[in-house]
Amino acid sequence: MCNPVDFGKCDECVYTLQTWIDGKDANEVVPYLADSEQYALGLEAGRILKKIHSIPAPADQPDWEIRFNKKMDRKIQMYNDCPIKFDGAEHIIEYIEANRHLLKNRPQSYQHGDYHIGNMMIENGKIVIIDFDRYDFGDPWEEFNRIVWCAQSAPLFASGIVNGYFAMQVPMDFWKLLALYISSNMLSSIPWAIPFGDGEVQTMLNQAKDVLEWYDNMQNPVPTWYVNGE
Repeated sequence: MCNPVDFGKCDECVYTLQTWIDGKDANEVVPYLADSEQYALGLEAGRILKKIHSIPAPADQPDWEIRFNKKMDRKIQMYNDCPIKFDGAEHIIEYIEANRHLLKNRPQSYQHGDYHIGNMMIENGKIVIIDFDRYDFGDPWEEFNRIVWCAQSAPLFASGIVNGYFAMQVPMDFWKLLALYISSNMLSSIPWAIPFGDGEVQTMLNQAKDVLEWYDNMQNPVPTWYVNGE
């Protein structure tokens, strides 16, 4: 990652100086690498994420189950109020309602906040993580909700992230909970995209279609893009 160099004030602002990453955007490089290289870089990105999540959340964090249920309620309402709908949304809402119990007693940790291939770079053949400005604290497994961007760009890279994080021992509970987090994100993605224009709306509609295909209309919690690496 970029390392901090300096921090200070200038007029009415503050600034930070960070080391420069002399590399290329991962989403412009990884999809064109050999399969083995894509997977190896994914493994490393997964191991890095595991280190990020080793930082504990503050002791006074609000209960995750209560907090995220409120978030899902807001997102369902956002979708219901949105003039643009997508086929299969009812399957996503049904999955959310049937799996809220998965949020009970989830641990919390530091989160990067936007962990996906678009916020990674390749420098001398290694993964570098950038853009920590959306950091938060919450369920570490929620961090994987952006993996849809990785899976669309390079499925083997996405598979490597999961396998690297779990050291090849991926629990089924993870897949069920990840499907819940991705479902929640999909509902709010269309209303979020509208102010950015038709192009962004179409991008999110395409992503919703992909998600529903990967999960067989939310009937299978393990997405079709996943490769276990064995």
